[in-house]
Amino acid sequence: MERSRELLRRHQEHPIRAPHTFTALDTEWDVHPGVFSPEFTPVTAMFTTWLPYPPGGSFLEVGSGTGVTAVWAALHGCRSVVALDINPAAVENTRANAHRHGVSDRLTVLHSDLFTALPPDAAFDVVFWNSNYVEPPADYPLDTMLHHAFFDPGYAAHERFLAEAPARLTPGGRLLLGFSDVGNQERLRRLCDTYGLGLSTLRSEVRELHMTVEFQLLELTPARRRP
Repeated sequence: MERSRELLRRHQEHPIRAPHTFTALDTEWDVHPGVFSPEFTPVTAMFTTWLPYPPGGSFLEVGSGTGVTAVWAALHGCRSVVALDINPAAVENTRANAHRHGVSDRLTVLHSDLFTALPPDAAFDVVFWNSNYVEPPADYPLDTMLHHAFFDPGYAAHERFLAEAPARLTPGGRLLLGFSDVGNQERLRRLCDTYGLGLSTLRSEVRELHMTVEFQLLELTPARRRP
């Protein structure tokens, strides 16, 4: 909680209130006020380089933020990309970066609370969420849109994601979750068991930030697809 509160404070106290640029993955990106910024944490760049983008396939990002991962997917072989975010400012930010990098023709951005804005039959080869894995109490107030980027009270959003995401996969599609040991790993495993999902770690890395954090790219496998 303290690590996330500190990151939230850094976002809220940033002296630049207008859109500006930052560098990630040796590339320039726009960031808008009120949007989670990869300037303050390595996690976006880390997961973006770890993800297995399906060549010529479809990619869905839940919680796109500035759009770095979604744009990167479009630049690195995906035929079609959809980016979702609950924050209207993040939706416009992702669109701005899609335009900046010339991928607006194959990247669709939707204002959505998890999957609510998708057509019922929309399915993807890869579904990815860099989740808000810090779990405060269920009654913790999410006072701003930025709070949604850090906190999931009672793991309500994680439970919805695990319940609904498998239906968004094509046959053979992959369901991936950006997580860390700051999150409630025991709760996540219990929820995976509830919804019949296997859980494995594709890649992890420990970073020394204001505290030691192990970032993890997890794969969630529906029971029907497990050996």
